Amino acid sequence: MKQLTKAEEEVMQVLWELKEASVKDIIGLFPVPKPAYNTVSTIIRILETKKFVEHRQEGKGYIYFPIVKKTEYSNSSLNRLVENYFQGSFKNMVSFFVKKNNIDLEDVEFLLKEIKKQKDA
Repeated sequence: MKQLTKAEEEVMQVLWELKEASVKDIIGLFPVPKPAYNTVSTIIRILETKKFVEHRQEGKGYIYFPIVKKTEYSNSSLNRLVENYFQGSFKNMVSFFVKKNNIDLEDVEFLLKEIKKQKDA
């Protein structure tokens, strides 16, 4: 799966939240200072080219909707992170976060239980 830029991810986050939206609707969810209409419109067209978004015509405008699920992209991004920074080892990643981010033992135990549930399902 293609990697998105920060700006593309920000637009996708809004689309995942709204499920479908016009460019104006997307801009409406951005904090002040809001991006320019043309900027968001260009990013949407790039996302269509990358096969993350499709549109349908509604009146004179377009309604955009995501065709890549947030969970799919999150999983792909996490896998890329593990591969690029932790030698492909989830264990190395968890160890890093425990050492550098003061994650307590309860959080690690919770994660391990969740992983076990997923494997058993």
